[in-house]
Amino acid sequence: MTGKTFDLDKKELINQSFNQMDTHLQGAQYNQAQKLALTCRILFDNGHDSGLAGQITARGEKTGTYLTQRLGLGFDEICVSNLLLVNEDLEVLQGDGMANPANRFHSWLYRARADVQCIIHTHALHTAALSMLEIPLEISHMDNCVLYDDVAFLPKWPGVPVGNEEGELIAQAIGTKRAILLAHHGLLVACPSIEEACLLAIAFERAAKMQLLALAAGEIKPINSGLGREAHDWILRSQRSAVGFAYYARRSLKNNNFDCLK
Repeated sequence: MTGKTFDLDKKELINQSFNQMDTHLQGAQYNQAQKLALTCRILFDNGHDSGLAGQITARGEKTGTYLTQRLGLGFDEICVSNLLLVNEDLEVLQGDGMANPANRFHSWLYRARADVQCIIHTHALHTAALSMLEIPLEISHMDNCVLYDDVAFLPKWPGVPVGNEEGELIAQAIGTKRAILLAHHGLLVACPSIEEACLLAIAFERAAKMQLLALAAGEIKPINSGLGREAHDWILRSQRSAVGFAYYARRSLKNNNFDCLK
């Protein structure tokens, strides 16, 4: 007999969908280093290329350590074999080469946020352009609600972020949120998983592009706050992040011939 769900309210239907996600949605099986290398390639494919600018890190097994890319390589060149394991002082524990000195603010943020397992910082084009206006990122479309009420704003540019002052400033400005727009700089996302961080970085750049397009046409209208939070929680599920990441990974691997996994 059909029509069994037509008398259910929205909350019941959402919970029913969440239960189905828990049962049916599964991500791909990659280890941490493979996920980090894939994230570099995925973000390169999705408009986050800015030469050698930007850093992507993930916590290591030992406290005070994290994986990151080698300075001198672009996101499109990162693979498991050229990742570095560094400590909070950016001393290389495993791998060859050096980390980006700007990774120092990652160390500060990891200290401040025990919930964070992955940090992504890029100078994606539309985000960088928006940052020049010294205005916050506006979330006013359903597709971008994964970031609704979850993006901080740092209106002050502290200069090249290689000092401890910049680390303290950024860690304080982001607070408990998952993302922040850095004026005259770029974006940063800090999440409890690599998969989630990757998807939020993609969503951030898309939201910035949409904001610039909308501003060129007129005034951006806000969405209902309750519905925005509802959409945020609807999209931001670990199972959705896992399968979303797996989708982007499949796309990237078609272009990279699986070399980034080695």
